[in-house]
Amino acid sequence: MRILVVEDEKRLCEALVQLLKKQNYAVDYDNDGESGLDDALSGIYDVIILDVMLPKLDGISILREIRAEKMDVPVIMLTAKGSISDKVTGLDAGADDYLPKPFNTEELLARVRALGRRRGGIVETSSLSLGNTSYDAQNLRLICGAADITLTRKEGELLEYLMLNKNIITSKEQIIEKLWGFDSEAEANHVEVYVSFLRKKLKHINADIKITAVRGVGYKLEEA
Repeated sequence: MRILVVEDEKRLCEALVQLLKKQNYAVDYDNDGESGLDDALSGIYDVIILDVMLPKLDGISILREIRAEKMDVPVIMLTAKGSISDKVTGLDAGADDYLPKPFNTEELLARVRALGRRRGGIVETSSLSLGNTSYDAQNLRLICGAADITLTRKEGELLEYLMLNKNIITSKEQIIEKLWGFDSEAEANHVEVYVSFLRKKLKHINADIKITAVRGVGYKLEEA
């Protein structure tokens, strides 16, 4: 699952990014509203954690822009403002949840997990399965019967994305945006390398699923 954090308090932002990465989420962040809106509108995020008081463009305005574009990405409003009227404003603008500062990190993670389930994303205790193979996202373990193998974080993110889109062709461009970010310098060969790594690990544990290349289009994960 990929998360965007938009928070101008840099120490808090760094702490949030590290906290989320420890849960094996892919995380991007911005420290101002204009950059946050640009990233949010890319459509690659499963959850957005959005501060209200931001330089250049406030969080409520960002949220209204997101909803005006008919984007249904779950948004948690994170702010020092905790009055009922502030909460009502945020929820009316389209927020899915509202967490005033200071907050408990376990509560934040629980809310992210809840929104991830609604979105269809991976939560930290989830296991995805296809055929005789399952993937433990929390521990980055690929499992087939009694055999299992550890994936790197990026291999895990790729497998998660392909499993969520099983039997659907996804382009290299879609994979790059989801795994590296829309403004990344990653290229098609980055995807090819990680697909190759995953194929070898699937073969190593005798998995009955495979990553099929569709020439000129992309890849899909399916049962062999």
